[in-house]
Amino acid sequence: MDNVSLLSLSYQLAAYRSMDVIANNIANISTPGYKRESVKFEELIQQVKPSEDQKGSATMSFVRDAGIMRDISGGRMDQTGAPLDLALNGNGYFAVQTANGERYTRNGHFTLSAEGTIVTESGDQLLGDGGAITIAPDDGAISFGADGTISGKQGQIGKLKLVDFANPRDLQKQGDSLYSTSQSPTAATEAVVSQGMLESSNVQPVVEISRMIEVMRSYEATSSLEKSDSEMKRQAVQKLGTVQ
Repeated sequence: MDNVSLLSLSYQLAAYRSMDVIANNIANISTPGYKRESVKFEELIQQVKPSEDQKGSATMSFVRDAGIMRDISGGRMDQTGAPLDLALNGNGYFAVQTANGERYTRNGHFTLSAEGTIVTESGDQLLGDGGAITIAPDDGAISFGADGTISGKQGQIGKLKLVDFANPRDLQKQGDSLYSTSQSPTAATEAVVSQGMLESSNVQPVVEISRMIEVMRSYEATSSLEKSDSEMKRQAVQKLGTVQ
């Protein structure tokens, strides 16, 4: 494979990767607490063999995927009125217990299980400082304080386990709006709980569609470059074939 083809393939793979991430952002516009992602690329300079009319060394610039960047800025706060919908203002995450261990989320859409524990849509238990949070029938209507304190008709039930991390962008996605990490969690002292509200996704549809158009144009330009190079080679072969 020649240099032009390698260069085109590099940029086409970058465009494909960008389009995949953009599509995922758009698909999660309505997911509470979802954080927009973008691809980070690095330029890779490589020495190549110079052509016959070049003097000295020659280089080519390739694109390399360097991973995903996550925008951890807060989303819009939408009022739902549901007593178990919770939104976090400020840095922090809800802690939940899954079959694979403790995980973390910004999606505050919770429900009550048949056993009386507060769970996510997937059935994972929302954690308080003392473990799973259980609501008894005689607790009545429960309320959540700004600091995560949970109260019922009989008094305080518990307190949400709200955590934060030194490098929240390093959290790994696990599906179902959950994150995992090898970092040790610390108390999210600045997080403020709002009951009856959900944090919306911070994805902006207009921005994502504009970015998608840019990526498509970039892909088309790269594809045209490769087609032009192939056409030049075809014409050159044809001309050589006519030489007696």
